[in-house]
Amino acid sequence: MAVFGLLGRKLGMTTVFSERGEAIPVTVVEAGPNIVTQIRTQERDGYAAVQLGFGDIAQHKLSKPVQGQMQNNTFVRYLREMPADNVADHTPGDLIDVDLFNTNDLVDVTGWSKGKGFQGVVRRHGFAGGPKTHGQSDRHRAPGSLGAGTSPGKVFKGMRMAGRMGNARKTVQRLRVVRVDQDRHLLLIRGSVPGPKNGLLFVRRTVKP
Repeated sequence: MAVFGLLGRKLGMTTVFSERGEAIPVTVVEAGPNIVTQIRTQERDGYAAVQLGFGDIAQHKLSKPVQGQMQNNTFVRYLREMPADNVADHTPGDLIDVDLFNTNDLVDVTGWSKGKGFQGVVRRHGFAGGPKTHGQSDRHRAPGSLGAGTSPGKVFKGMRMAGRMGNARKTVQRLRVVRVDQDRHLLLIRGSVPGPKNGLLFVRRTVKP
């Protein structure tokens, strides 16, 4: 029995070839080793989970409360909690590595998408823009009408408008593990995943059958 997933770091994308010569685009993820820092139990915390740590960091860059959560003077950059089949199977100080997954496993990958800043409706929502002729000199990328006039006399919530784009938590589901490199703690996952290079990722068993 094991935790549902791992914390990892996106290293970038490359191409590998199958035995039949098929070119497969993959994302290379450095997944682990993760160290178990705490165990959350139903009796004490109201829920059951395993707290995992990932990534090296200097001790002086962590606050005293965060340092108190570390075990055996092992200091990590990221602390996140992950569900487990049975939290009693884990103890603080355990190491969890990429051997949690096997080739052809299906996984869900969660990360934070790249931030694009403040963008208009053409880029943010794919609007076509206004006409380019007939006197329209400044409406090429404008949103157009946002609603009726006198009645109801307001813009409804949820209307697609300009605003901040990206920098949001995104999950891509049912991606296939193409290869597991235990020596270098690498997972090669078919397709693209959210976030920039060196961004933090959650790789967990898929929630869909």
